[in-house]
Amino acid sequence: MTNQPFFTRDRDAYIPTDAARGPWDPNSLHGRVIIGLLAFAIEQRHGADDFVPARLTVDMFRLPTLAPIEVTTRLVRDGLRIRVVEADFFSGGVGMARASCQLLRKTQDPQGQVWSPPNWDVPAPSDIPAPTDPRLGMNGKWATRPIVGAMGTVGPRRLWMSEVRDLVEGAALTPFVRVAVAADFASPFANAGDQGLGYINSDVTLYLHRLPVKEWIGFEVVNHHATDGVAIGECFLYDQQGAIGTSTVAALAQRKPMAAQRPAP
Repeated sequence: MTNQPFFTRDRDAYIPTDAARGPWDPNSLHGRVIIGLLAFAIEQRHGADDFVPARLTVDMFRLPTLAPIEVTTRLVRDGLRIRVVEADFFSGGVGMARASCQLLRKTQDPQGQVWSPPNWDVPAPSDIPAPTDPRLGMNGKWATRPIVGAMGTVGPRRLWMSEVRDLVEGAALTPFVRVAVAADFASPFANAGDQGLGYINSDVTLYLHRLPVKEWIGFEVVNHHATDGVAIGECFLYDQQGAIGTSTVAALAQRKPMAAQRPAP
């Protein structure tokens, strides 16, 4: 990729670039790059080809500035079939987010049939014209191919998303990092209403039964509910071969502009 990455490196520190700025405060990071960088560090230090990162949960309890980032990891459990890793995200030396990742060893499926939702039947990304509105890709944060509906519309919402830049300079996107960076999109896609997006997500939980095989990730909104300013949203995730998992978020009512700290849940 030739676009500016979200982070460069300075020894053990990750330095945010302008591309990493988020929508809530121009001097803060986008949630997607927080999630992606935690996934990147976990995979780099603890991943293995025979393990699937089946669950990644990221709690985002403060909104980081553009200060240098450090990520620490800790191996909680390294069993034969289950590996559990925790990671902490520090911005300017202050803890801003924390992740927990469960990696499961690949094996054979048991015999028998189990019901699953039917696969979605949608056009391939190459068969959908690129949108002309730059806001659909947040002005160059990602590429989209809308399928049906849009944020704020009533009814089904589906689209394809692809990254247009690397997360960390000099490190090609792996399938896990690619889907981890994209997972945060479940919040605006599921939680935006006819007056725009009024919720800021405080976490993301990504469930995967397999990793995506190509660059496009499909999102299908399947749930949104809110009471007293607390919302949940959920999307099914796909690649061009079928379903790969889900992305679920919790969110708080929020108005722009915001201070450089996420409200504590």
